[in-house]
Amino acid sequence: MEVMLLEQVQNLGEIGDVVRVRSGYARNFLIPHGKASAATKENKARLEEHRKELEAAEAERLNEARRRAALLENRSLEIKRKVAEPEEGKLFGSVTAADIADTVNAAVANGNLERSEINLGEGPLKTTGEYKISVFLHPEVHIELAVNVVAEQGME
Repeated sequence: MEVMLLEQVQNLGEIGDVVRVRSGYARNFLIPHGKASAATKENKARLEEHRKELEAAEAERLNEARRRAALLENRSLEIKRKVAEPEEGKLFGSVTAADIADTVNAAVANGNLERSEINLGEGPLKTTGEYKISVFLHPEVHIELAVNVVAEQGME
């Protein structure tokens, strides 16, 4: 399915680009979230009329992402969890992107980190230790957070 991007989308394109994507991705994510519209003549004409507004909105999103990146850069978070096997550091459960987002939002005023902005790569964290977590605030703004998962006192 061909769609026209209404905002910059990571690994896909810039405002106004016409790209071919799977129909499910377009129907279930891009179009409902206002990131794209069907690539019709009418929509292309409408885009050209509103291009300046869309570019201004995109610039504002980029500035907001840079502001948030400045707040979050060089931060080290500590997350305490119960440990099942102390000698191996294996946790009861795991630390998810939602847990990291909640910890950041509690520690940093105006951090407003969403779990969808956090990339855990290999999945939830299941052992104690230090991790570098990738955070994608905008297609052009990426930072790394240092997350230290430690055992709760009295649980070792």
